[in-house]
Amino acid sequence: MALEQVDGNAQMAPVSGGLVTALTPVMNRNHGLWVGWPGCDPQVDPSRAVRDWNASHGYKLAVVPLTPEEIAGYYQGFANQTIWPLFHDLLGRASFEWDHWRAYCAVNRRFAEVVDAHADPVDHVWVHDYQLLMVGQQLRAMRPHQRLSFFLHIPFPAVDLFRRLPWKGEILRALLDYDRIGFQTARDRRNFVHCLREFVPNVEAETTGREATIRGNGWRVIAGHYPISIDFQEFHEGASRAEVAAMVPIIREQYRCEQLILGVDRLDYSKGIPERFLALERALEKHPDLIGRIALVQLVIPSRVDVPEYQKLRSLIDESAGRINARFAREGWMPIHYMFREMDRTTLLSYYRACEVALLTPLRDGMNLVAKEYCASTVDNRGALVLSEFAGAAEELRPHAICVNPHDREQTADAIHAACTMDPERRQRRMMSLRADIRRNDVHRWLRSVLGPFEPRDEQAETFLEADGQSAAV
Repeated sequence: MALEQVDGNAQMAPVSGGLVTALTPVMNRNHGLWVGWPGCDPQVDPSRAVRDWNASHGYKLAVVPLTPEEIAGYYQGFANQTIWPLFHDLLGRASFEWDHWRAYCAVNRRFAEVVDAHADPVDHVWVHDYQLLMVGQQLRAMRPHQRLSFFLHIPFPAVDLFRRLPWKGEILRALLDYDRIGFQTARDRRNFVHCLREFVPNVEAETTGREATIRGNGWRVIAGHYPISIDFQEFHEGASRAEVAAMVPIIREQYRCEQLILGVDRLDYSKGIPERFLALERALEKHPDLIGRIALVQLVIPSRVDVPEYQKLRSLIDESAGRINARFAREGWMPIHYMFREMDRTTLLSYYRACEVALLTPLRDGMNLVAKEYCASTVDNRGALVLSEFAGAAEELRPHAICVNPHDREQTADAIHAACTMDPERRQRRMMSLRADIRRNDVHRWLRSVLGPFEPRDEQAETFLEADGQSAAV
């Protein structure tokens, strides 16, 4: 949730995304509670906006306001300068500052205190992502028998990478205070189990199928991999609308080439945008038949624009696009069209439909839902997907996507050529299979899988879980 100004009045608004779409019916049905930082200036009082929301919706909000110092240490510091790069295999970008760690723990405790102030003993508390790794431990101390689940939306690192973290033991032990832990891929779950065996004594883990049962001192934790997805039907129907179909030929005419390649990424060094541009350049060098016939439309969504490192990344992207265009451009055609802005849903769906190839090559990504959105929106089955093997989505989509190592410029260049020259019937068959897989494993199935039949943490205590409780989410 985020606090927005509408006609001069502060209002709470849900952040768009598959998770909100999936959880909203559950929260309404169970009269749940959504706890979060409102993302506003600390001088702005969100209490009236929260009261208005709670009076008019089926579930309630509770906010955790943060000071500028807490945002700097907890969010910009430990969460995004330590956990984010480390968990994305980018050790050289990670910093390990004691003050950031201390701020992170303090804010996690603040979240736990807000949940403790609102939750009932029978509630199921579901905590999300790397910013809140320690909340479960704090809540477990306050509420020993509370049902606690956690889902990590980003990758979990391998043992040799995770050992660099000075507070690895504290984080692993805190995660074991949840009853159920969800990861995006089997690799992430395996990495977690390997780290437990390496760094936490007296822990046993047994894996069956997609879940590992972890035991120690009389308690049990379930750790499984449950790949998040999208609302397939929402994207399919949205891309089928008349206004989207009307924009498709306009977009294709605008770029004046036979095939359009699409990249959609938030501004972040983990997304591999400069490497993607270099791979496109190499494709034009190796396969000159592509010159004048294809173009890459790269949408970069602004993120952390005040952070110097991200400003440098944006400058690098600008310079790379300019240099490659200067080298290969012809009259009426250039190879890279780079946009740095937000894009409304209708326009984005139109680009999904207009582009024959999606080129999504993050250096590391928890899932990459854009890959699934692109396929769900390709209602005529005429698209091809080139996907990084280091995106979580590759574990599901590999059979019918063209998977590449984004560090391998030659391989990625050849994949671009293969996608653009693929036989139309073969391309259609592959896209139909991709769409069928995503339709079958949509966000609603993910939600059922990750919450699952709840098993008690304490193997001796089961009766209190028989009650029907409210859903509470952090």
